[in-house]
Amino acid sequence: MGFRTLRVLNDDRVAPGRGFGAHPHRDMEIFSYVLEGAIEHKDSLGNGRVLTPGRIQLMSAGRGVTHSEFNPSDSAPLHFLQIWILPRTRGLAPRYTEWEPSPEHVFARKVLVISPDGREGSAIINQDADVYRVRLQPGESVTHTLPSGHGIWLQIADGALEFNGVALQSGDGASTETAGLLTLTATAACEALLFDLA
Repeated sequence: MGFRTLRVLNDDRVAPGRGFGAHPHRDMEIFSYVLEGAIEHKDSLGNGRVLTPGRIQLMSAGRGVTHSEFNPSDSAPLHFLQIWILPRTRGLAPRYTEWEPSPEHVFARKVLVISPDGREGSAIINQDADVYRVRLQPGESVTHTLPSGHGIWLQIADGALEFNGVALQSGDGASTETAGLLTLTATAACEALLFDLA
């Protein structure tokens, strides 16, 4: 909680038929990433969606929005990450968007899913923040170059990896503000989110 513009990162598990009733947000960039099960989202902008694993919903709360999130299943659990990032500008019009992986993204080791400019088909966020989904099989690696003045937050959603030689496993988070080349190597099949924050 509170690394650069990353305000909150919740690792939520929701029982079948349970969830979070309608509640308000403002001036916050909020996105959810489903790991297991499904999440049903409804908001005061008129959006209603059920998201399944691998998909991302991004809501810019702006001047104010109300939303609810529930596990619509009567038997399957829901596991998802919900992340709050402070916006670059306050008082904007609320907005909702989604990112869904294309076929080539499904097995890609590192995919840009959120960015300030929407490049590479990513969802657009009102902040200088790039968010990548990382998926690796044992022994596979990816690299990321951290520019000077930026910081990295890495959240392990599932599995295990080494982050520049530091062992991490499911539920762990790690950060660095040291510019240069970062290497992630899986020690077990893993899935993670990597935040590059100015």
